[in-house]
Amino acid sequence: MKRTLVCLAILAAAALSSPLFGARVVRVEIESREDVLGGRAFGPAGPYEKITGRVYFALDPANPMNARIVDLDLTPRNADGLVEAWANFVVLRPTSPVPGGGTALLEVSNRGGKASLPYFNRGTRTMDPSAVEHFGDGLLMRLGLTVIWVGWQHDVPIQEGRLRLHVPVATENGIPIQGVVRSDWTVDRPTTVLAVGHRNHVAYPVVDPNDPVNVLTVRDDREAPRRTVPRSEWRFAREADGRVLEDRTHIYIESGFLAGKIYELVYRSQDPKVVGLGLAAIRDMMSYAKYDPASPFPVTSGIAIGISQTGRFLRHFLYQGFNSDEQGRKVFDGLMIHTAGAGRGSFNHRFAQPSRDAHAYSAFFYPTDIFPFTGRTQSDPETGWRDGLFAHAHDSFHIPKVFYTNTGYEYWGRAASLIHTSVDGTTDIEPFPHERIYHLASGQHFVGRFPPPPNTQLPGSNAYRGNPLNFLFTMRALLSRMVEWVRDGTEPPPSAFPRIDSGTLVPIDEVKFPKLRGVEFPGVAHVAYRADYGPRWPRGIIEVQPPKLGRSFPILVPQVDDFGNELGGVRTVEVLAPIATYAPWNLRTGFPGGTHQLTDFLGTYIPLPKTEAERRASREPRPSIESLYSSEDDYLAAVERAARLLVDQGFLLAEELSEVSARARQQWRWLFGS
Repeated sequence: MKRTLVCLAILAAAALSSPLFGARVVRVEIESREDVLGGRAFGPAGPYEKITGRVYFALDPANPMNARIVDLDLTPRNADGLVEAWANFVVLRPTSPVPGGGTALLEVSNRGGKASLPYFNRGTRTMDPSAVEHFGDGLLMRLGLTVIWVGWQHDVPIQEGRLRLHVPVATENGIPIQGVVRSDWTVDRPTTVLAVGHRNHVAYPVVDPNDPVNVLTVRDDREAPRRTVPRSEWRFAREADGRVLEDRTHIYIESGFLAGKIYELVYRSQDPKVVGLGLAAIRDMMSYAKYDPASPFPVTSGIAIGISQTGRFLRHFLYQGFNSDEQGRKVFDGLMIHTAGAGRGSFNHRFAQPSRDAHAYSAFFYPTDIFPFTGRTQSDPETGWRDGLFAHAHDSFHIPKVFYTNTGYEYWGRAASLIHTSVDGTTDIEPFPHERIYHLASGQHFVGRFPPPPNTQLPGSNAYRGNPLNFLFTMRALLSRMVEWVRDGTEPPPSAFPRIDSGTLVPIDEVKFPKLRGVEFPGVAHVAYRADYGPRWPRGIIEVQPPKLGRSFPILVPQVDDFGNELGGVRTVEVLAPIATYAPWNLRTGFPGGTHQLTDFLGTYIPLPKTEAERRASREPRPSIESLYSSEDDYLAAVERAARLLVDQGFLLAEELSEVSARARQQWRWLFGS
């Protein structure tokens, strides 16, 4: 059944003057309410409904909880002196009250999408969860969670269903603000046009195409010298229907941008959006659900999940003290920060581009992997700066329980070792009691396809670009552990991460990866730098573009076993009962440039030799599958033993045993062609 309510005002003007609720969510417009899957019950939680609509925010620039929002004081205000913004939202909630008041899982959406159902329910990805396949096995619903999505990013691509926050423009007494913006591209295929925005995001347009500040450079590698492209060779334009049209958000070269090169544009733009309002939107949406009796999706506790970009967002959220709302109340009770490594990001500065992520070989030198990195406060011996991830919390009692989950890729491609080592990389730093760090050993940034597509096989080897190690089984279990920790105080499993003192966290040149035919071991990892963005950077204003780079921070990576699989973390059944090597890194072999650098996000899948004869013929240093298991049944028995161990440790749900076994059987039969 679908129920549509147009412009239902949940909170109206009276809420603005309420001493209890203050100025945050001031109105909710519900556009539709509908039963999920026709009212199907999800276990004890019963049926669910889906609510979609708009949420309106109003923030007080004088409130100290908003003091860190860059340019909020330069933003137009309404008659009550408040800054307004609004976003679209989607909520899935139980239609019957949940015993104990209920817990929300607020997903900070990655670039306007929705990932929680694929990640935790094994559902298919969609912008509009409505069909049976979108809800998978219903784990989130069976846990009784209210799932919330709300727009926080202003510049997501223009696409139906994406979540977006509509924010005002900052001005100086009504006079437009100008500043420098930077865009860069790793060009892997020849092209004549490049979009200034990142990954199809809405771009800051150039003010004056002829401004001498606008400079395009080209270089051969990440840190190679830049060469200026003569201004006569390029223009702000794009191609359409065979014509070249002037366009302030694209650049054009008639002869083409060369494959294998890195291009970088610095240009002057105008009218910066107040990007930091995204942090407040996430804060206030959760606070509204927890504390406002008028909320149509009330809960008593809240957990946030952020994945990749939005995992970095949550680290930024913590660092800038946003877990206290305008009324000084705790917002989130738990955070799941996934595949963020040591990063934060461009979430609260002038002319910020939240999508820019600063990887090993794309989007270079944005303010992402910047000090501080650990929860515990440390001093940077290079600069004397003393800081920590929780150093700016408004109230120490508002610090949430936190899971940091990183795959092996984040150690290679996102400087993850810095979240649990000293700044000089010499000693381990223990997490706080409210923190858990889980290394998803040997995983790549996301779960790769299986079977691997034939066109991903690397020349001259039995290795494949892309790593299918399935860490989502672990993530489902950890979500359950976080819910138990928040709801009833049940302690989750101890942290599991590679350590210096155990020899499982080492410099790259000490990794004992086996020498395999056709597989080159990386000589580099992503490096975090001390970067100078200009004298006004502490106020959130970048004036030096590109930044001046200082000394890098030492980066360590996990040690491996005899198979080449990583040690020192949560080891899934693929690693505990191996028939392949799962490397979390992959080199840009076959690309037109940067072939010694890491491929963004991807790992490598390298099956073991099947027989002893095959092993001897190929001079393989790794054991053969035949030497490890006498038969398929023997292998599946080893998988079951490994899976039951993970259940006992809290890293696998007991209900997953048959699914884990089925996936293992699929891998065995693919390898042996049966």
